[in-house]
Amino acid sequence: MELAEPRVRTGVWEHTTFRENPILRLRRTGLAAMVTIYGPRSTAEAMIARVRRMHDLIEGVTPSGEPYRANDPELLTWVQGTAAYGFLQAYHAYVQALSSPERDRYYAEGVPVAVLYGATGAPTSEAELENLFHATAGRLERSDIVFEFLAIMRRSPILPLMLRPAQHVLIRPAVDLTPRWMRTILGLSGYGLRA
Repeated sequence: MELAEPRVRTGVWEHTTFRENPILRLRRTGLAAMVTIYGPRSTAEAMIARVRRMHDLIEGVTPSGEPYRANDPELLTWVQGTAAYGFLQAYHAYVQALSSPERDRYYAEGVPVAVLYGATGAPTSEAELENLFHATAGRLERSDIVFEFLAIMRRSPILPLMLRPAQHVLIRPAVDLTPRWMRTILGLSGYGLRA
């Protein structure tokens, strides 16, 4: 979902090591998430400040000529919103169903950290997330990069050796969690689960 936004997609694809070393990139992102959520506040704030300093150096222009900056609050809000949505939907669908108030509480609890990262418009509820999706929908577009990302996630040795044969299967439920309207925009209709 994050890569559907062309400025985010270009920034991620041109300024990270994901294509060359997806495992390292995923580990760093996972570590940042774990430290942010479970680490001591001083450690989390120092790590977030390092991320912000690195993002200060990242800027460019999309293939269509639109400028972007990695620390743009609008883009950081999109990244935070899509990540929060993905984690919540995975838990809600595959672990335990959550009530509407529980889902709203989840979004609200993520706002203080999102603001530290620079996502000043982070959604505080499902309704605000839907507003973000609605406001951004016109900017989203299909890209071969999304399909390249999915191919990398399918083939990279992310899971332990014993579980690796099932790794490509996990892509389908992840895509299935993406809202249907967004799957249509991205051309992902055949990648989700079937009844």
